[in-house]
Amino acid sequence: MTISLNGSAVVLFQGDSITDVGRDPDNPLGRGYVRTAADLVRSARPDDGITFLNRGVAGDRVSDLRARWREDATDLEPDVVSVLIGVNDTWRRYDSGEVSPAQAFEDDYRAVLTQVRERQDTQLILIEPFLIPVREEQWAWREDLDPRIQAVRRLAEEFDAVLLAADGLLNQAARAAGGAEHIAGDGVHPTPLGHELLAEAWVALAGL
Repeated sequence: MTISLNGSAVVLFQGDSITDVGRDPDNPLGRGYVRTAADLVRSARPDDGITFLNRGVAGDRVSDLRARWREDATDLEPDVVSVLIGVNDTWRRYDSGEVSPAQAFEDDYRAVLTQVRERQDTQLILIEPFLIPVREEQWAWREDLDPRIQAVRRLAEEFDAVLLAADGLLNQAARAAGGAEHIAGDGVHPTPLGHELLAEAWVALAGL
């Protein structure tokens, strides 16, 4: 399954720091996979007027995404919404003791997708949260993260969304590159190579 980008489409990227990557007024698309994906699409279709928006916020969990969803998503009337969220819901359990139940995660995620579909006919891309363990203790995080990945897969089916299976993609890339640190230095935040691979996978879903 792929998405269809018409020449005047508005494409919105939503998520946490992996999407944010230091975006600011001088660089509104950030410095990660969003910027690279937009550049690849513009290079392939230079005559189109596709608009790319990045509203990722570092540190966000899915409940934070839901809290700002109208202002940062539906009010923008996007034609395509791409969402990458979930690893902070897991991370906070292990660094702060803040547990986010998998069912609550799925319920909040479903709520934001429902809001999109109720207000406009929007195409959806759901990117799995991912973890490429670089420390031994991070392997234990899989117990918490894997149910969230399964939830995203269920939601992709439920909402007829395009699914980017990023967890398997990036873990396999780590093996090919010779170690997790080549793809995500801390196991969570992609390196430039990790962002490039994510962007290329995203663009492939646009049929380019």
